[in-house]
Order: sequence, then C-alpha cells, then structure tokens
Amino acid sequence: MSIFTNMKKIILSILAIIIAAPAFSQYTITSTSYKKEYLYYYGLRLGLGVSAINSDDDKLDGGSLHTGLNVGALIGFQLSPKAPVYLETGLYYAEKGGKGKIDKKKFTYNLNYFEVPLVIKYKYEVDGDFSVQPFAGGYLAYGIAGKYKDYKERRSESSFGSDKFKRFDGGLRLGCGFEYSTIYGELAYDLGLANICHDEFDRTTNGAFSINFGVNF
Repeated sequence: MSIFTNMKKIILSILAIIIAAPAFSQYTITSTSYKKEYLYYYGLRLGLGVSAINSDDDKLDGGSLHTGLNVGALIGFQLSPKAPVYLETGLYYAEKGGKGKIDKKKFTYNLNYFEVPLVIKYKYEVDGDFSVQPFAGGYLAYGIAGKYKDYKERRSESSFGSDKFKRFDGGLRLGCGFEYSTIYGELAYDLGLANICHDEFDRTTNGAFSINFGVNF
C-alpha cells in the first residue's frame, strides 16, 4: 500500500471524527461509586500564515517571507476530569513557500499542504467567559499543490518533484490561544524538523508563524 494511500486514509478518518463531533458535546464514564465527566469541543479556524525556508542552500536560505491562508477544523478531548488539559487534533489547509534570486533573477515557489496537528493544550480560566490556552506538540503535513516559477529560465512547474521539494513535512508546534465565550484566537509557530528537499547534503526546513481566529462549540 502506498504512502499516499495511507495518508489519504488518515485524513478521511480525521474528517469523519470532526463531522461526527456535533452529535456529542460531552461524554460520561460512570462506576458504582463515582461519575467522571470528560468534555470535548470542536471548532473551525481561519487565519493567515507567514512562512520562510531555512536551508544550507544559499539560493533558498534567507529568502523573502511568504504569506498564505490557513483554514481548518479541529477537535479536542479532555485528558483528565480533574485537570483542564486537552489533546487537540484536526485537519488544516496551509499555504507556505518563499522566493529568492539566482543571478539577480527571482524564483518563487508555493508549498500548499494538508496539515494534521497534534498538541497538548492547557485551559487556564481567567473568569467564567475568558480563558488563556497555551499549547505545545507537533504536526504532520502532506504537500497537495504548489508551483515553482523560474523567471530566469521563464519556466513553471510543480514545486513537488524529484528535483524540488518533498511532499512530506513535520515538526514542532508551539503557541497560545485565547477564548471568550465561543470566540477563539491564537498565535502559533511551526518549527519544521523534516528535510523537505531531496538534496541529502543540504538540509532545508519550513518555519511558519500563524495567527488564526474561529469558533469553538
């Protein structure tokens, strides 16, 4: 079975969980002596990402920042009924990329991904309506589209190819969220750990700062 097929099954499974979430706002575990309530939530996100490539290759390293769209859906599960600690995951569409110059002629590349985050989030209740939610964890991503444009050679091709970028990416995710009632906003940073280029001698990684807004249910 191909890696692409496995990735597609993972994405479809996560989507199925998110779609089914509205049928359950919470669930309860009961024994003969006590009752514990584990809450969970689901939400929608829309925001802006600012990404850059870090590379040993001088042509890629230090290029201009790339801005792109973030949009996704997520679900979070409480890990303990005694602590406001949650495991959050979901599915995002994220636009990354960059640009640079070769012999004073620019080149650009878009790297558009499906991303699956997996973070641990702590909800600190400031009052009944407002909470601060720091989180840390990681993400996995698969490149679904992207265009590489070489203005020197005047050619355009897919960013994901045997001589360009790998489709798979992954790394760490850190950030903090803020929630008022059902309105949510967050700041996050993705630190890529995977080498996204095919060159075995030069290491190239993604880095992205994002600001997202949305609602939780």
